Amino acid sequence: MRYFTNVHDLGNLKDALKEAFEIKSNRFGYQELGKNKTLMMIFFNSSLRTRLSTQKAAINLGMNVMVLDINQGAWKLETERGVVMDGDKPEHLLEAIPVMGCYCDIIGVRSFAKFENKEDDYQEKILNQFIQYSGRPVFSMEAATRHPLQSFADLITIEEYKTKERPKVVLTWAPHPRPLPQAVANSFSEWMNATDYEFVITHPKGYELASEFVGNAKVEYNQKKAFEGADFIYAKNWSAYTDPNYGKVINTDRSWTVDSEKMALTNNAFFMHCLPVRRNMIVSDDVIESSQSIVIPEAANREISAQVVLKRILESL
Repeated sequence: MRYFTNVHDLGNLKDALKEAFEIKSNRFGYQELGKNKTLMMIFFNSSLRTRLSTQKAAINLGMNVMVLDINQGAWKLETERGVVMDGDKPEHLLEAIPVMGCYCDIIGVRSFAKFENKEDDYQEKILNQFIQYSGRPVFSMEAATRHPLQSFADLITIEEYKTKERPKVVLTWAPHPRPLPQAVANSFSEWMNATDYEFVITHPKGYELASEFVGNAKVEYNQKKAFEGADFIYAKNWSAYTDPNYGKVINTDRSWTVDSEKMALTNNAFFMHCLPVRRNMIVSDDVIESSQSIVIPEAANREISAQVVLKRILESL
């Protein structure tokens, strides 16, 4: 595997899950793979779980790790071609990328949607420039449209906690004070559609996701109806995708907050969220602190998903 940007890059999910559980039981069994190899992690946006889990996964594999925070520990970078660079950005990404490639063996990139132009965001311009110009294997640590390391960890977690072969998994929109990308919701939907789970997406009207990510999921606008009989509730906010409201907050209805009353409609469902989470907007204190909340094991599995991806890329070098 040379690139990892979506579920299809991973191949057979059953094989990937088997590998994940093997790694989880023996995290240091492949250190020779990473010996004298260097991972460069490039962050255009903030991170906690992605930074720590991916770095830990690389260390588990015996790799050296370099971390670069764009706009904080480096020159500000221009990303568009044809721009007269007479402003505050002294270096262009098209020179910076191949230079970065000179210093490492694998590159991880984190770059969110900018909400300036939907077409630019959904073309994944920054991520694809790294793939095109770095000369190195590249994986996404969250891009404008997807967060595949998170979604892989989510899948691992569901497989660990499910009590029946085909659980009902519900992705629910919840309110947030700021406009957030659709990446986690898109990606989670794409990965759930790649399984044989019963998958439902629920959100207010106006928050429809792009059809290629919705896929065959059932879309239910009545949140309480969607929760009925659910085995897993995955809460996440996202901003509007459809024009003319792309990237905007068009609803802050607190009745969509996940609380104990709604969770009582489920089949004693587990609660999931990618974190960080806005308490008492996305989810109430009692739900996230309950015994059915698995947000911490879910976050812990980020190390495992990253290690599977890095292991496979190292094996292809």
